Amino acid sequence: MKKIIGVLALDPLAGKAYATQVHQVFRSRAVVRNYSIIDGSVEHMGQCDLYMASTDALDAMKKQGHSFPEGARFMEIQVTYRKEAVSRLLEIPKDTTVLFVNLTETMSREAVTQLEQLGVTHLKFILYAPGCPLGQIPEIAVTPDEERYVPDGVKQIVNLGQRTCSADTMIEAAMRLDLQELLEEDDFRNYQESVCANTYYFDQMFSRSRRLESQFDMLMDVLDQGVVAVDEAGKIYAINPLARNITHALGDGVLNQPGEQVFPYIPFGWCLREKKETEPKVVRVAGSLVSLYVRPVLRKDQCVGAFAILQRFNEMERRQNELRGQLMKSGQGHRAKYCFDDVIGQSEAICYTKEILRKMAQTESPVLLIGETGTGKELFAHSVHNASSRSSQPFVAINCGAMPENLLESELFGYEEGAFTGARKGGRPGLFEFAHQGTLFLDEVEGMSPALQVKLLRVLQEREIMRVGGNQIIHVDVRIVAATNEQLEEKVADGSFRRDLYYRLNTLPVWIPPLRERGEDLFLILEHFRKGLGGQFALSDEVRSLFRAYPWHGNVRELHNVAEYLNFTGHKLITERELPPTFLAWINGRKAELVQEPAAGSFETEEEQGRGGFNARRMVLLILMEASQNGRPVGREGILRESAKRGLRLTQPQVRSVLHSLEKEGCVQIRRGRGGSVITEEGIRRLREEIKNRFKID
Repeated sequence: MKKIIGVLALDPLAGKAYATQVHQVFRSRAVVRNYSIIDGSVEHMGQCDLYMASTDALDAMKKQGHSFPEGARFMEIQVTYRKEAVSRLLEIPKDTTVLFVNLTETMSREAVTQLEQLGVTHLKFILYAPGCPLGQIPEIAVTPDEERYVPDGVKQIVNLGQRTCSADTMIEAAMRLDLQELLEEDDFRNYQESVCANTYYFDQMFSRSRRLESQFDMLMDVLDQGVVAVDEAGKIYAINPLARNITHALGDGVLNQPGEQVFPYIPFGWCLREKKETEPKVVRVAGSLVSLYVRPVLRKDQCVGAFAILQRFNEMERRQNELRGQLMKSGQGHRAKYCFDDVIGQSEAICYTKEILRKMAQTESPVLLIGETGTGKELFAHSVHNASSRSSQPFVAINCGAMPENLLESELFGYEEGAFTGARKGGRPGLFEFAHQGTLFLDEVEGMSPALQVKLLRVLQEREIMRVGGNQIIHVDVRIVAATNEQLEEKVADGSFRRDLYYRLNTLPVWIPPLRERGEDLFLILEHFRKGLGGQFALSDEVRSLFRAYPWHGNVRELHNVAEYLNFTGHKLITERELPPTFLAWINGRKAELVQEPAAGSFETEEEQGRGGFNARRMVLLILMEASQNGRPVGREGILRESAKRGLRLTQPQVRSVLHSLEKEGCVQIRRGRGGSVITEEGIRRLREEIKNRFKID
């Protein structure tokens, strides 16, 4: 059965034009009747399924006391211009003064405002209506089919034709008449293509007077949130498929019913009365936990409706995962680049490290990589991720020691719009969100401030974060791999690093061996660098011996720099003369040490001096014995200071290695935290025996 549509306008000509346009879209599905205020036909309006009235007609009805039949459904016609009309205006040269002519000055102003919204901003409009004073007459007049009011003296008239019903108006009418299927037909598509689209804010889609139902209809169907909309009386006029699914509301029986009666857990009444958005809350709906809030639709100071947003928790997480995946694919995320096969080396130390890390990769526990700078901790972090069950998920890395506290916090946890000056519009997800279901690598974790340590501990314990400036809890599933140099235990001892966080991160600690402890691996790595640089050089036997003795404080990173330097020398055989200046300085210092007489009280043999080494073992035992005699323990930092005073410059790795070796022999006891290390009776006995043998004391 055909629907009956009544079209009402102030002016009969405008009404006839609107009626023709409506018929052009609805065709055989509806009978279109035309009414006007000026010709008095408004007084004889028959019963219609839907009344479509222009804005000026509605205003005139109120002033003159006219009304629609009782119980009638009506909507406001939103008008726009044909695209061809706007194109004609865009052809007029920039800054041209034109006279805009319409029935009233108010209508002229409203029409020009709409043209500017549609991009016609290059002309200087003078508004004119019958009876308005007019000074100098421009050469061009523009009018929406009101040529009869154009004053004499105008040389050119651009008639835009009657403004036409917007596509959004047609969509709203189709929805109200339950004729949505015509929106897929060619008649509507051709009409939509011929008219300009207006732009409104999202809230105005729910405004009864200015609904962009084309966008509203599409959003209602494709939004990943459930939407229930009510009018100013609190009655439901729209509910999208997802909201039906969440609430188990079937069919159209809920339409035109009181919102709070159908959905008592949705506070529509409070929102309409207070004209405020409700705080998000969690409710149980049909057995599922649902996030819910209600937002009012305001027109000026009047609340003309409200809509509720519902979303299941698992659906929120799914959409967050999809967004993260898109960010990863678009290059804003990160992927692990290396695996254990990329770790070059055959030494026992590196093979053991790879073996133990492969096993650790299969767990979900945090891994703590401990090692000097340049040992390749990040390479191992990549490898752990790629060997884990999370290998297909994101790998995100950040250097905690390279950023100020506030910047590091926003990078890790993200921020909401307006959280601080310069915050990006819409906010930004943090690295924890990007790394969801993957791995987050925290390099130089010892550089994290105490405040951030607290937040990191909460993430490890609760698997939840909150963005800077936000109030929403976001669930994250992230595996942590952290890296540190050897100072972390000292930071725990002096209180600058939280002990509880340390034990959380230190679940699976692994020592990454320095280059000097990896034997012939350094030549394998050097050869890899040489090939990568396209070099042709080779090392002389003399230089190979020097490389073995060199301490390599910068480890693999320093070796790469040396390889690059050697490549640029242009020499195919590298001798001592072609080595970098820093290397030569070490050689000169080493030669100077070789010719010095042993200092009194030193325990190095001539053989040890000849290969440029020191007996760190005896020095550590001596320092520990003296500390024991003084009744105090001593930590690694104290051993470093004391050995330096005695002319022996040790490194953290050397002291660590010596202490662990002596502990295995039963010579020392290593105490954690502030306890330091103490020498045992066995250690004192062995030290005295070594001193006796060294100086042949009877």
